[in-house]
Amino acid sequence: MLVAHERKRRVRDPERTRERLLQAAYREVLRTGFQGAGIDTILPATNLTKGALYYHFASKEALGYAIVDEIIAKLVHDRWLRPLLSDGQPIDILIGIVRRIPARTQDVRAGCPLLNLSQEMSPLDEQFRKRLEKIFHDWQEGVAALLRRGQSEGTVRRDLNPDEAASFLVATVEGYATLAKNAQDAKVWKAGIRNIVGWLKSLRAPRQSWRGGGRMLKKHVLRQRRRL
Repeated sequence: MLVAHERKRRVRDPERTRERLLQAAYREVLRTGFQGAGIDTILPATNLTKGALYYHFASKEALGYAIVDEIIAKLVHDRWLRPLLSDGQPIDILIGIVRRIPARTQDVRAGCPLLNLSQEMSPLDEQFRKRLEKIFHDWQEGVAALLRRGQSEGTVRRDLNPDEAASFLVATVEGYATLAKNAQDAKVWKAGIRNIVGWLKSLRAPRQSWRGGGRMLKKHVLRQRRRL
């Protein structure tokens, strides 16, 4: 009886049901695009009804907005924004993030979900555009803040404009994602990673300027540890 009760509770768990719908919709949107994704193609993967879907999402558009806000934004947060707050030299942090971007064939073929939806939906739906714009903005701001920290510590070139460099990094990452997706070839993306890493290395300050920032770096690490 306890097992049956637990099974019944899980089936009726509204949060779990909503998450199943959201993940199934995300996979379909990644495969066919938002406009190509149909409710009738999303539901079979969940074994749920249209009634269950519309209970949680008022429309297909509302489902799409949730994909952006809850899945794509989290992907960017986990892959970029959270690692950007790590201890260490900023250029090393950025190189580590870039090298950890998935380069599997299936990832390259699917492309970047943030980029895919931006290209498809930004010209068509203002709510999509605003949500996607915020993700890009937060991403660029996170990179720029890290570069500014590096400049204050003496490990990033003083002549660098952090905002412009952050925008260039985001554009380059997404540009190579587009090239690799179009070629359907992971080698294109791997070559892109090498080129991006080479550019990031060029942003390092001359070593003699690191000495002045060494004490500041130690203070930054101590402050971070106290916060934890």
